[in-house]
This record gives sequence, structure tokens and C-alpha cells, in this order.
Amino acid sequence: MDSQHSTDAEETPTPEALRDVLDGPPETKLHLIQHHANMALLLAKQLLEEEVEDLAGERYSRKSSGNSLRRWGTNPGSIRIDGEKVPIDVPRVRDTDTGEERPLESYQAMKRSGIGEELLKALMLGVSQEDYKQVAGQFVDGFGLSQSSVSRRFQERAQQVLEEFESRSLEEENFLALWIDGKRVAGEQMIVCMGVTEAGYKKVLGFRQATTERAEPVIELLRDLIGRGLTFEEGILCVIDGSKGLRKAVDEVFGERAEVQRCQWHKRKNVVGYLPKTDQKEWRRKLQRAYQETTYEAAKERLTDLHAELQQVSRSAARSLQEGLEETLTLHRLGLFDELGKSLKTTNCIESLMGDVDGYIDNVKRWHHSPQRHQWMAVALMEAEDGFRRLDGYDDLPRLREALKEAISNDE
Repeated sequence: MDSQHSTDAEETPTPEALRDVLDGPPETKLHLIQHHANMALLLAKQLLEEEVEDLAGERYSRKSSGNSLRRWGTNPGSIRIDGEKVPIDVPRVRDTDTGEERPLESYQAMKRSGIGEELLKALMLGVSQEDYKQVAGQFVDGFGLSQSSVSRRFQERAQQVLEEFESRSLEEENFLALWIDGKRVAGEQMIVCMGVTEAGYKKVLGFRQATTERAEPVIELLRDLIGRGLTFEEGILCVIDGSKGLRKAVDEVFGERAEVQRCQWHKRKNVVGYLPKTDQKEWRRKLQRAYQETTYEAAKERLTDLHAELQQVSRSAARSLQEGLEETLTLHRLGLFDELGKSLKTTNCIESLMGDVDGYIDNVKRWHHSPQRHQWMAVALMEAEDGFRRLDGYDDLPRLREALKEAISNDE
């Protein structure tokens, strides 16, 4: 790397939150760098495409007379990002007059220098400040390429790519169900929303900071998802715990287009919490057996009987069971409990996600401000998402789509 550019990168001021991460445990630092390495790879691809356009013109455009340079497919290549070799498809440009290939200056520069830690620090700083134009400029400088050799078009395209990377569109995906839950991070509540597509793929959709699970931040989060392309006109299933704030937000944003599945695990926990410890195991089994009935009628009858029995044991436990009872049976009512109950009858999927997040943010020993929480949550959620598996019972998700449509039709 050019010495002048190396010095500039080293003198780049690092925010306190970012310094905490970079000075933290090696595994934590690795997770953060991997996230930003993906961004660096996107920039590298854009830089290569920019040079190819300058040499051979835009893809599928009419070739200018006198220019014998043509696109000629790709070759497998690699660049080093923080010492690791990362594969990348390198565009080929051939001179059709001489039959020789034209080497790409930008690839040669990246191949020689690689993307070292100091450049990654500069990239992370720019991204944390949402200064994507600065990020693109630092990337070019880091390889010793003069700004004049890279057109403004690259800067604009790179800025756009990074913005899209950080705010993914939901328009191309058909989400059937959402899990919404909260997690405390450094004394503050983070509301997280995760979705599953009709094909069974799970994805973290967004999060918001809040003081509690009150409705307003959740409403803001859901409306932001809609602004990014989330659709619900044909119905959507929302899996939540007993939080009144979450329930109010779902009503406010989705209205009658939403079917709410209250978490059966939370309901059992709340009910038995009113009972003496000596009785809790027995009642947990009774409630479990009732909820395991595969039809709505059978499950409702069993739970109604248990409610009557609880009235003689603990009126508080009976009231807890009665509250929101119908919403704990939504999948039963839709006729899909046997097929999709394992995945959608509880908030276990998002609870598991939150457990994965713990593995990342537990490494942070000092919390200073909101941007630090947001940065860590974003990194942790994206890393956890990489390990997602398809939803159990995904073959039956098209039936959920039809059941949601039918439920809307019956309400109209």
C-alpha cells in the first residue's frame, strides 16, 4: 500500500464505540470485520465494473466505432481482505483487433495491496457515520488509485450499493409471518422483527430502540418495513407474546389483515406462575396436553374445562388463562396447527435469534451511547441470520397463505 495513504488511514479518528469493538476480544472483532468485508467486496466489484465500462462501454450498449475492446466473460480471481483470500469474479476485456486481453488496473491494485485492517477501520468509520460517499473515497485511496482515474460515476454507484446493503428492500419477498419480540441491551429495550417467506426462508427485517415494549416504537418499526416493501394486503400472521404494546401496534398498522398467534409457551408460563410451585408441573402438563390437540374444537373444549377447574384453584390463574385465549388458538382455528404449530405456535424462533445475539453483544463490557447499541445489534443480527435454516414445515406455508386470504374474506 502507498505509504501516504497508509498514513492517512492510520490517522483517521476512530469513534469511541468503534474503538471499543476493535480493542475487544478477537472473535468479536472478527464478526464486525466480516460484516464490513462484505461491503468491501461489493465496492471491489463496483470498482471493476467501472473500469470495464470505461474500456468497453456499458453492458449491452452499442459499440463505438474505433474501439476494439470488448467484454469477454469473467475469470475466477481473489483479493485479500484483512489477510484472508476472498474469491471474486474478475471481468475480462479483450482487444478484438490483437486478440490480447487488457489487464484491469483496479484489479491489479487490489491484488497487490489487499484490503488491510487500517482500510477496514476507515470503511467501518464511514459506514457507522452513514457517510457512504466518504467510504467510497477511502476505498479508492486505500489502493493508491488516483481520484482522477476513477470517475464520479463509481462514487455515486458505490454510495448507492452501500446504502442498499444497509437498508435491504423487502419488495421482492413474500412474507407470510412475523415474529416480534424485545431484548434488553445495556439497559435499553430493542424491539426486533423477524419474518418468514412463503418459501420458508427466515430473515431479520429490522429493529428499534425503546424504553419498554410500548406500542409507538413498534408502530414506527412496522411502518418502516412497509415503506421498504413489506406487504400484508392478503393477510399476515404475527407471532407475539402477551405484550399489550406489541398487540396494539399490530392492530394499528395491519388492522384486520393480521392474524395474531399468541405464544402458547408464554401463556403456560403466565398461568402456572399464579400457582404454588408444588402444583406448577402438573398444570404445565395439563395445559400442554390441551394445546397439543390438533383441532380447534378439541383444544378449546379442553382449555375451557381447565379454566373451570382453575376457578376453584386460583382465580388469578383462571383469569390469566382466559385473557387472550382465542389468540393462542389461531393456528388451530386456521386448520394448520398440526402442520405449522412446531414453528409458529410460540416465539421460540425469535427467542433463539435473541440467544445468538447474546453471544455477540455479551463481549461488550462498556456501553456508551445509542449508536453503539445500534451498531452492535445490526452486526449481531446479520451474523445470526447467516445461520438460519428453513422453517420446519415450510412445504405447508402455501396453505397458510390460502388460510389467511380466506380469513380476510370471511371478515369482509
